[in-house]
Amino acid sequence: MPEVITKIAEMIYEDIFSSKKYQYPSFGGRYAFSFNQTVDDRPYKANQNYDIGLRVLTPWYEGGTDDGTLRLLSGQGKEVLVVLPNDDAFLTEMRAYLKIERFLRKNTSVQLAKYETIKEAKRVEMRERNGNAKLYLTEALKEATIYVNGDVLHTSGKEVTSRINEAIGRLVQTVYHKLSYINVAMGEADIRKMFKTSNQVSLALGDTEESNVHALDDVLQFVAGNSRMHMKTSMKTIKDRFMKAPYGFVEDDIHWLVAHLFKRGDLSFTVNGESINLNNRSEEEIIDYITKKQFVDKLLTEVRVRVPENQKKVVRTVMKELFKVAPPADDEDTIMKNFQHYCENRITEIERLELKYENYTYPGKELLEKGKKWLSALVQIQAPLEFFKTVFDEQDELMDFGEDYEPIRDFFGSEQLTIFTRALDMLNIYEDSKTYIVDAELEDVVAKIRTIVRMPKPYKEIPKLPELREKFMNCYTRILEEQAEPVKDSINQDRNRVFEVLNTKPYKDAKFNRYLELFKEIVDGAEHCNNVSTLRSFADKAEALKLRLLNEMNAEDICLAKEAAAKAEAERKRQEEEAKKCGETVKPAEKVAEPQPVYKVRTTKNVSIKTVAKTASWRLESKDDVDKYLAALRENLLKEMDEDTIVNIEL
Repeated sequence: MPEVITKIAEMIYEDIFSSKKYQYPSFGGRYAFSFNQTVDDRPYKANQNYDIGLRVLTPWYEGGTDDGTLRLLSGQGKEVLVVLPNDDAFLTEMRAYLKIERFLRKNTSVQLAKYETIKEAKRVEMRERNGNAKLYLTEALKEATIYVNGDVLHTSGKEVTSRINEAIGRLVQTVYHKLSYINVAMGEADIRKMFKTSNQVSLALGDTEESNVHALDDVLQFVAGNSRMHMKTSMKTIKDRFMKAPYGFVEDDIHWLVAHLFKRGDLSFTVNGESINLNNRSEEEIIDYITKKQFVDKLLTEVRVRVPENQKKVVRTVMKELFKVAPPADDEDTIMKNFQHYCENRITEIERLELKYENYTYPGKELLEKGKKWLSALVQIQAPLEFFKTVFDEQDELMDFGEDYEPIRDFFGSEQLTIFTRALDMLNIYEDSKTYIVDAELEDVVAKIRTIVRMPKPYKEIPKLPELREKFMNCYTRILEEQAEPVKDSINQDRNRVFEVLNTKPYKDAKFNRYLELFKEIVDGAEHCNNVSTLRSFADKAEALKLRLLNEMNAEDICLAKEAAAKAEAERKRQEEEAKKCGETVKPAEKVAEPQPVYKVRTTKNVSIKTVAKTASWRLESKDDVDKYLAALRENLLKEMDEDTIVNIEL
């Protein structure tokens, strides 16, 4: 009867042996293995698909029960077989229990005499039958023969739970025979600690190999097999493989194994098509990829192609020559991360130096631009293979840049910068004034200075610049003094002309100090000027100031004339009014004389001779040339005149 076997299975797996998992004794019960539960050929529960099982065979079992068959079955089926003695008393009791249960469920007519009494008696009997079945079944389990791994289990004890647990334990050791590959239990805390330290293999004192080495090898070989078939392996696939027999690892084991292989440089990660490494993701992000369930399908692994040792050696050498530091670790990711970190620092340093080129043409600008371009390209690389190959291919350029960069940096941090800047200032002064200078000695000095400052690498020649600058200053000062005399003379003439006119004016006292200060400003500028070109402009400034002040005085004269005319007109009108008042007694012949015409004001225009001559120089080769220039000058002078204007020509 199937229902009898089902009820027996419930009694075994819920009352007598209720454990649903076997707790592996190592590592404090870290590993717990579920097992299939069966009685005869009937699974106790549906959808049981575990790697191991426990099967109880009752006297009603219809399969072979001879010793050889049972040994073979226990060896091949990955099950513990508990063969009960050939005494079906517990089955008989259970069958009677079920019959009574069916009877009590029936809706028998209540008209039967003593029906309730019968029901109660049957309930009592049903409980007794169930109790007997459990008692007989327990005794049968104590006396049962247990087969495991193709052999009979011999134990000294009779307690059911301990006997079955011992049998399952032996089965677990056989089925999960690679669980022993885990010799140190690791967790997420160990992963974080591993990422915080260097990649060097940490060996406990006295150990000869790293922890869980065989487990690491098997995971790596599994991923490598897929990589050889050009397939990437997801974290889910790794878990499905290693959480089942013959391994039985837990998730913490697999997380640590994958993390360790990644940190050691054996595995590479890809998430959503993007290569993931310690250079483009933080340690926390990578730990999340490994441990979080949301990435179990997204995190793909493959065997990492190792960077050739000759390329690693070159990168370490370039790093030492370029940045004067040695990589603290030997793994590829750490070397690459540190190299790119120093690249970013050097780029920032270069950008600060580039600001100094805004006002001056210092040496090394082109080299800095090339170096910045090279380093920026290296920073952008994310794949270690590409990074190491790029550095390997460009090692000569990078080494040359490192060698050439130091003098540039030293240049900006030393007195050479001040010396060079002063030399450039001298050249700028000369370039601005060279049109007005004819001096062989000065031109020779300038040529030598220009040769040095235009060198791509002038640093060894810079000590010569102070002496050349002193020679330049001596020559230029001499030329400046020579050129200053006519300029000062011109300024004095313009100033004298202004005060000559001012002294004839009634308002001279009011304007004297201001005019004097304006010319003093020009004189001071000329006296302190260190540029020939600028010096010559002071003569033009003085002339312009002269014309402006003369025009200002003309305007003042016109204003005063108008005021005088207005007063005269007012006086005339007053006299006329007084004459009218006296007209009653005055004869017509004695009328006031006709008013005089109003005073007409004429303006004065100050014009420079250069303005009307329309030319900077005259070339005279004959009398006809004199007549020609004078005729042109006369025509231009007539154009400047009109009826109410006085033209004042300033020579």
